[in-house]
Amino acid sequence: MNGSLSRLLPPYPSLFMPKALLSHYRRHPLQLLALAVMILLATMLWTGVSHLTSQARVSLAQSESAVAERQQVVRDDGQALAVEDFVSLRLAGVCVMPWLEVTPEESGNRLVGIDPLAAHCFGADASQAVDQPLDGKPFVDVHFAAGTRARESRLYLLVSDTTKAAELPPDYDLTTFSASPDTGELGASFLLNLEALGVLVLLITALLLRSVYLLGLAQRRDSFALLQRFGVSPMQVQGWLVLEILVLALVCVVPGVWLGRWLAAALGSGFGQALDGLFDIPLYAGQGQGWLTPVLVMLAVVVIACLGDLLLLRFRGRFSLPLPVRAGLAAVLLAVGLVMGWLAPSLLWVFIAVALVFAGAGWLTPAAVVQLAHWRANHSKAPLALWRYRELAVLVRRLTLPLVALQFALAMVLAVQALVTTFESTFDRWLAQRLEAAYYIEVPAGANSPQATEWLTSQQARVTGLQWHRVIRGSAQLAAAGDAREQSVDVFALTPVSSLIRGWTLLEAADRPWEALAAGEGIMINEQLARREKVAVGDRLQLILGDQPRALSVLGVYPDYGRPVGEVLLNGETLPDTFNIRFESLSVTPGEPGIAPITDALEKVWGVQTVALRDNDTVRALATGVFDQTFALTRAMTLLTLTLAASALLMMGWVFFSTRAWYFRLLVVWGLPQREAAAQLLRLALLLTGGIAALALPLGIWLTWVLVHRINPLAFGWSLPMAVYPAFWLELALLSLVIGLSIAALMRRQLGKPAIAPLSANALTGGER
Repeated sequence: MNGSLSRLLPPYPSLFMPKALLSHYRRHPLQLLALAVMILLATMLWTGVSHLTSQARVSLAQSESAVAERQQVVRDDGQALAVEDFVSLRLAGVCVMPWLEVTPEESGNRLVGIDPLAAHCFGADASQAVDQPLDGKPFVDVHFAAGTRARESRLYLLVSDTTKAAELPPDYDLTTFSASPDTGELGASFLLNLEALGVLVLLITALLLRSVYLLGLAQRRDSFALLQRFGVSPMQVQGWLVLEILVLALVCVVPGVWLGRWLAAALGSGFGQALDGLFDIPLYAGQGQGWLTPVLVMLAVVVIACLGDLLLLRFRGRFSLPLPVRAGLAAVLLAVGLVMGWLAPSLLWVFIAVALVFAGAGWLTPAAVVQLAHWRANHSKAPLALWRYRELAVLVRRLTLPLVALQFALAMVLAVQALVTTFESTFDRWLAQRLEAAYYIEVPAGANSPQATEWLTSQQARVTGLQWHRVIRGSAQLAAAGDAREQSVDVFALTPVSSLIRGWTLLEAADRPWEALAAGEGIMINEQLARREKVAVGDRLQLILGDQPRALSVLGVYPDYGRPVGEVLLNGETLPDTFNIRFESLSVTPGEPGIAPITDALEKVWGVQTVALRDNDTVRALATGVFDQTFALTRAMTLLTLTLAASALLMMGWVFFSTRAWYFRLLVVWGLPQREAAAQLLRLALLLTGGIAALALPLGIWLTWVLVHRINPLAFGWSLPMAVYPAFWLELALLSLVIGLSIAALMRRQLGKPAIAPLSANALTGGER
């Protein structure tokens, strides 16, 4: 007998095994295509998200040293700077860099002319940050900017942070330079959520790949048994399966990484415009991630997802638990994760809680649906209803992984969509606070601001719609308790407390807080300071303003949307004379005459040729428009992930329904009209996909709560408002119905084709009666 078997085998087993294993894909080419396409798309998606996030993070880090929070030189007489001032300062040994802002006549896109060579005296880090290709988006060479025909042009001279005012020649002084409103950690928070999206993409990818591959393994069991009869050991089969999946993964992962980098480059233009408009920085850190990391990560995901059970096959029986025990363990994991998510003291524990909740939900959901289906079947008197619920239980057992993957994808899309929409509304509110007036006018160094406020006060009764207030910026110290060190906080003093800011949203507030602030009866503080010092409305905060210690009552807490520095908002009339004013500005909404009469009058009052004016409406429109592109990018990524999960379920559902076509055709044999049998399949498919969509809803709402109320406060010290959007729930419900209708339509065609009865109840997936 052994001799006859040996004659059937070829002389080279190493050539026989690949042909024997790959014969499965010759019979099922669509399954191989599905695996390859899913690996390719998943690699492209994750690489694109990871590469884009890494690129943006590097750009943000470089921008902080290149343009953010620098010092600038100004003239004591308030006159505009010119090239002669740059020459004088450099001859005096002061390290200055020209920053020429130009608005061309033919377009409203701002250009910034810089001289990277001049920045080398700032130090290695600063020169490296600004020494980037000057491609006109928006940075150009200063000579090109100076030769551009422009509607507006203004020269700034930037100096390093180590420069002191005493080092400047006479007639010059230092002040702060900011190219845009300080966004604090709003960008970092958004990037964190973008990275979290990448992690969820990996999780969903692993589930989808595992579901498709395990279907193939189930269909290959007879082939494996036949190989064992010919003397091939299980270890040899496992080794060849490992090699098979590694070759397939390499063939698909490498082009997937290339496509992901191409996707990041294609989408990076919109993201770069968002960074430019919002943070005044370009996306010039083009190198991003290399090739090795995404290739190794995706290889690990593919191997673990597809061969995790196979590599631990000998131990799987020892860890097999009865269904009631598994359900109880899943419930415990879910409960522990929910409690930990509520009470977690750090970000790491929150992530562990999210993992526990997802593990518990993914483990518990199929078991719960199966038990519910059996309960409904036991209480159904109609034979077709009994059949439908029993069949639903079989489908859920056999399609567990793609169903769980679709549940996770739906929950992720629900959470990310709510987060992105909340970010949009939050960003709009943040802009409304920082750009509350139509125009922002800097008070020149050495100018007499009380004269300007007197003139504006005299004009307010004459000009319809004129609103304004003066903003005094400086710093104060929190009185230290015991051995604690004093902490510095930013001070924003308003004179007067105008109606421009009384529409701010307050997290906590006393009765009539703005009236009390205008009367000088207390202060308002930002959310960061309130959380850090554990201060609430009604408490008294010990501050040192100038050289005077004061205990001031907290009238309200306003959201700061990520600005990490503590802020104090108060009435400028309560400031002591010893308070060091760092910066002054006027926020003005001019009313009917427009801004021109006001700027002309202020130039005469201050005795300057021109005033630094910023149109806040233009800044708001630009920032909102380009940031919307970033939100659209995130939505596109999440919807692509959802499409991947939905396609996998559609394919798996069709394949599995096809294996049961012989059983479904028995409905017709037993006397049910074919149209009615197709209707039963339609109801079954809709019940399956609709049930998963309903189960994804609570998980998505909980994940939204975790993102806005746990991760953001622990990571950045500020919270987003919790919001849900039922209209989007309906869109996802429609998507699940479309998947169910597609499966039913494919199965209706399958009913008209001949089918062969399975040889045994356990031979094929779907052979369960």
